[in-house]
This record gives sequence, structure tokens and C-alpha cells, in this order.
Amino acid sequence: MELIVCVKQVPGTTQVEMDPVTGTLKRDGVSSKMNPYDLFALEAALTLRERCGGHITALTMGPPQAKSILLEAVSMGADSAVLLSDRKLGGADVLATAYALSQAVKGRKWDILFCGKQTTDGDTAQVGAETAEFLGVPHVSNVTAIEDIAEDHVDVRVDLDTHVMVQRLPLPCVLCMDRDVNTPRLPSWKRRRELTEEPIEVLSVADLPDPDPKRYGLNGSPTKVERIFQPEKAAQRQMIYGSAEETAAALTALLAEKKFLQEV
Repeated sequence: MELIVCVKQVPGTTQVEMDPVTGTLKRDGVSSKMNPYDLFALEAALTLRERCGGHITALTMGPPQAKSILLEAVSMGADSAVLLSDRKLGGADVLATAYALSQAVKGRKWDILFCGKQTTDGDTAQVGAETAEFLGVPHVSNVTAIEDIAEDHVDVRVDLDTHVMVQRLPLPCVLCMDRDVNTPRLPSWKRRRELTEEPIEVLSVADLPDPDPKRYGLNGSPTKVERIFQPEKAAQRQMIYGSAEETAAALTALLAEKKFLQEV
């Protein structure tokens, strides 16, 4: 079984700056990590390979330094990795990102494409579904378990908040894994050390089936940031001193003054 897992490098800190012109994150010099949801997706693929056999390819789109999470994926058990990296891809919104990923997948033999449900930097939860639409295959999000697998279909458990259902999808398909569905294994230092060569294939826009630069990056992104600004910090603090009775009375009076309490 041929499995592909989409992973993404996200900031490892909340202290990040935004580019006021493009509205995108400034990633240079910021510590990074693999998107947590993608760890669950990768573990799901590794578990399925142990069950059915096959080959796992980790796929990411990003700058050259995104190789680090691909090497992490290989150290965890992925067989190979693909880095889609090109300056023409910079500033892509979810639509342009999904189109680029679908182009990187097209022409490859695959059965299931795994994604994390969302990323911690964008939180749109749209890329997986849009990638499936560009590929013309069925997809499902909020997947919490793979119930059964056959040559032509897969049965998955889906958490819809109000209820849980089991859905059957024909292969190939895209599965967007929810969080906390498994316990991702740790990278193997032994496996990393035994690599005889870097198992990463690097692609640019020119290598894709559709090399039209108008479909990628800022040029291919219909979502435009109109304005970006830092929220104002206007925290005020008022200290109340006294005995328990005095502080309770003062707090009650303060809440009533601000209309948080009403007389009954």
C-alpha cells in the first residue's frame, strides 16, 4: 500500500511577527517544529503500514529548512520524503497551498493521503479537503481511527462532536486525522544515523505537472490580507485590601458599579 503523509513546519513559539505588507508570518530566525496534528497523521500511516505493509512518503511544502521535519519523519519510520520548495510558492494561502500539494502528488502511485486536521499556525482546517478536491478523490476530516482496510476501500471512524459515525471511502482518498487519536512514536536516532544518503527529493514549481507560476504563492492566492496590526494591551489592575468581609463588600460594590451584578 502506497501512503503519503503531508506534514508542515510550524513556529515552535507564539512569539512570532507578521509581515505588514504580505500579511504572512515572518519565519526567519524563529524556532520551528512539526505541526502536532501531522504527528498523529504520520503515526496513523506507520501503524497502517505495520498492519498491511507498503511504503510511506512524507511530503511538505516550505523553505529549504523544512528538510528538518522531513528527516524527523524519516527517523520516525517514513521510507522517503519530498520537499516542494520554491520562492514562487511564498505567501500561498490555503487554496494555493492545496493546489501545489495536489500537483506534487499527481503522477505518483498512492492509495491514501494522510493530513493533520489543521495546523497550529493557520488553524483553517481547509488544506486537506481542498487538496482532495484538486485531486478529484473523496476525503473525510475529524478521523479518529481506521476501522478496516481492503484493496479498494477504507472504513474510518469520524468524530462529528454530536455523534460518531463509521464512513467507508473508496481508494484513493484523503484522511484528515484528528488530535489525540494515537501516541506518536519518537524519532529513532539509530535509524537517522544509519541513513547512507539524504532520502529527500526536492521539487520546484518547474517540476510540477502544471508549472504556471500564476497558480502558486501570492499570485495564486485569492485570499488577501487587507490590514494587520498588533492588538492593544490595556490591562488594568485594582487591588482590594482588608478582611474577608471588607474585601467581599468592596468587590460586590465594584461589580455592581460595572453592571455585572443586579439587585434581586
